[in-house]
Amino acid sequence: MNRRTRTGLEILLIAMLFGVFGNVMLRQTPWGLNAFLFVTVFTAAMAVIMLRNRPELMTARTLGLQAAMLFFGAMFVVRDSIELRIYDTFAIIIIMGVLVLPNFGINQRIAGVFHYAVGFLWSGVISLLGPFFLIGADIDWKEIPGNRLSKGIFSVLRGLAVALPLVLIFGALFMAADAAFEDFANRAVNFDLDTLLSHVMLSSLFAWLAAGYLRGSLMEHFFAAGVAAASPIPTADEKKPAEPTAAAGDSSYVDKFTAEPAEETSLPNNATILEHINISDPPNAEVRTGSGSDRAQEPAPAAKKRDWQNWDNTKFPQVFTLGRIETIIILGLVDLLFASFVVFQLPYLFGGMDLVQTTPDLKLADFARRGFGELVAVAFLVLPLLLASHSLLRRDERRNETLFRVLAGVQIVLLFVIMASAMQRLVLLTGELGYGWTAVRFYPMVFMLWLAVVFVWFGWTVLRGRRNNFAWGALWSAIVILAATNLMNPDDFIARKNIQLMQQGREFDAWYHSYQLSDDAVPVLIESLPVMNAKDACSMKQSLYSRLVEARDESDVRSLNWSRERAFRLLESNSGLLINRPECEVPNAVGVK
Repeated sequence: MNRRTRTGLEILLIAMLFGVFGNVMLRQTPWGLNAFLFVTVFTAAMAVIMLRNRPELMTARTLGLQAAMLFFGAMFVVRDSIELRIYDTFAIIIIMGVLVLPNFGINQRIAGVFHYAVGFLWSGVISLLGPFFLIGADIDWKEIPGNRLSKGIFSVLRGLAVALPLVLIFGALFMAADAAFEDFANRAVNFDLDTLLSHVMLSSLFAWLAAGYLRGSLMEHFFAAGVAAASPIPTADEKKPAEPTAAAGDSSYVDKFTAEPAEETSLPNNATILEHINISDPPNAEVRTGSGSDRAQEPAPAAKKRDWQNWDNTKFPQVFTLGRIETIIILGLVDLLFASFVVFQLPYLFGGMDLVQTTPDLKLADFARRGFGELVAVAFLVLPLLLASHSLLRRDERRNETLFRVLAGVQIVLLFVIMASAMQRLVLLTGELGYGWTAVRFYPMVFMLWLAVVFVWFGWTVLRGRRNNFAWGALWSAIVILAATNLMNPDDFIARKNIQLMQQGREFDAWYHSYQLSDDAVPVLIESLPVMNAKDACSMKQSLYSRLVEARDESDVRSLNWSRERAFRLLESNSGLLINRPECEVPNAVGVK
């Protein structure tokens, strides 16, 4: 294991422990002893890693700055002034920025304010981005010693680290979507989920920032690492040449020099040194070094061209790819969660409205309104999950692809049941016993239909090994569905459906149709005025007349729109009907201006 990997592993381990410690310490407010211990442990961890891996950075200046950090941390125990605590916190953060400078070969004592400012900014940037480089580039995971069991355990931990946030997100959406599932989850997992999430998030945040900062302060920075990797000069870690033998050591310097084999000193085409130096100076390169025909026969170096069409994850570090164990854990846990939710949805799917109405403490409004949006979000999140996991799937074993197809196929089948449950809720919400159509309910329905088409296409392409065809088909499905939606005229559809419900006895929201729908709905609204009751007709006529007055002022040809022009002409031709409002004199229309 090289020094860089060893240092990276130590930073990663200490950062994880420090994240848990910071979560335990700093959750308690107001800060006092906990803040001092937090600073002390961080400073000690930094010093230990520095002494073990970069002792040259542990100078008297570094020790002095770390002592200053401990002093300001100790002041949280001594002083209670809120102003002093704020200033002490800023002092600690600024010192941390100055502590980064030695890693760039900058002496803090003679550095300028510019260096301090850059160090402060750099410490913030590297704290956020450093863990990506630490995990993905600094640590060579192939060098980690261990047998098959230890690698398996590591794969399990990686799979759980990815799967648990997904399970929490999908679980929270399912709990918000269905009261029965929420009750089941609360009984199955008898702890405060919010508290657990806060612990996980806070620990992860501290660990992430600590890993990034320690990486930027103690490991060779990116530019130096890149130069070292590209330099022909061997590093200290590289193998040194063999020491001379005793017999050779007894030889004189002249003997050694004369014994060394002569190097090839002739230049191409027997050119002189001056001609060879000028070979790259156009346009005389050909003249100086030989005939053009000779150079034309030399094969030109092939230009490397990236194959963006067929790129895959073989260029990624292995830690960013998914093996068989990770795939089983991630997709398996998500499938298990989906299956548990589907169990609660099957009675509603087959029981329909009767079950909803006969179930105690279950109201139609709660059932219909609660789950639709959350289930649409679930359906949307599954698509990037499957695409990302398939992109990161290792192709070194054929079984990985087969396993992914099985688990992804199960997930899509379960997802279709969930989407059916969502559509059922939408039908109940907009049906005869529901509350009618709105734009907020119409467009998610269209989005859900598009997702259904996309998942069918996903199964037909990706799960059959034809991923290259997926995006093109998904794009055209979106184009076709959006074009159909445009031609369908959604506002006209919403108004017509709600007027039909009104004629069946449901309440009609005249304000929504008057002020929330566009001019696309004006023809059907004028057409339906005779079937509205007095109150709705009065309100509708007033709003439509106001729309006509506003339209008369819009004469700029640059705003020409066919639907608005048609609505304007209809309103103008019915202006007399809109002005004459006897419905407003009816007693039930009192209060409508």
